[in-house]
Amino acid sequence: MLDIIKQPILTEKSNMLSEKNNTYTFIVNKDSNKIEIKNAIEKLYNVAVDSVNTMNYGGGKRKMKQTSRGISFQRNKLYKKAVVRVAEGDIIDLYENI
Repeated sequence: MLDIIKQPILTEKSNMLSEKNNTYTFIVNKDSNKIEIKNAIEKLYNVAVDSVNTMNYGGGKRKMKQTSRGISFQRNKLYKKAVVRVAEGDIIDLYENI
C-alpha cells in the first residue's frame, strides 16, 4: 500500500476540491493503475472510493543549462498524480499525521 501511495498533495486548489467535490489528490507510483490506487486508498483511509482519475507529468522537452563544467541537459522528473473521489459522507483527514 505504501509503495503505491507516495504522498498527498496539499495545495489551495486540492483543498478547495476536497471541500466542494469530496475529491483528494495524491502522488502515486508511476507504474500503478487505477484499481491498485482505489484499493490502496480504501485500505489506508477506510473510505469508499467512487472514481479515480490519473495524470502523468514530467519528462517533455529537455532544457539546456549552462554550468561551470559546460552545457548540461535535463528534463523534469516523472511522476503520476491521482485525483480520487470518495463517496458522500466519507472524509479523509490528511492532517492527522502531521
